[in-house]
Amino acid sequence: MLIIGILRLPRQWLRALYDWTMNWADTPVSLIALFVLAVAESSIFPIPPDVLLIAIIAANPRRWLYAASLCAVGSVVGAAIGYVIGSAFMATVGQPIINFYDAHSQWEQVVEIYNGYWGVWFLAGAAFTPIPFKVATIAAGATQMQFWRFLGVSLVGRSARFFIVATILRIFGSKVRHTIERHFDLAAALFLILLIAGFLVIRVL
Repeated sequence: MLIIGILRLPRQWLRALYDWTMNWADTPVSLIALFVLAVAESSIFPIPPDVLLIAIIAANPRRWLYAASLCAVGSVVGAAIGYVIGSAFMATVGQPIINFYDAHSQWEQVVEIYNGYWGVWFLAGAAFTPIPFKVATIAAGATQMQFWRFLGVSLVGRSARFFIVATILRIFGSKVRHTIERHFDLAAALFLILLIAGFLVIRVL
């Protein structure tokens, strides 16, 4: 029984977080939180802003365009911060972040990718997929990728990701919300799988 209770904890935490978020997702505070979360996720924080973006649009589908735009802008601001960390503060700030995610053993391979042809494509993939974006932004700064190219790729990748999510929610908002709440265990499991998979991609590079 103890093991079952432990296994249920992540689901219970996610359900509590979802219910709490939905309660204030239709308030101005939620948009401020979305921007802050998007900034943090691109540089230091592990939880993607998609969770809050989905909750905000599910609660008020009319906000889809504004919420997606705010999320994309915040994410690009965070990407720029990650770039600066890698280029100017790698030893004091960047390395502890890499160590925290236990990605130091793969760091040389990431740097090698950035110094080669696939650097921009790796950045684009990290911007659009569950690959931890903060590792990609810090690595771009550490390898001195051209800043404006970095910013452009980040803007396109992050905007595409968040606007696709927002568009789906705008069209199927009530149905998506109903499906999430009806099959919350499955949705929570998929979220955890995607989050873990993103970190595993970094570890197996």
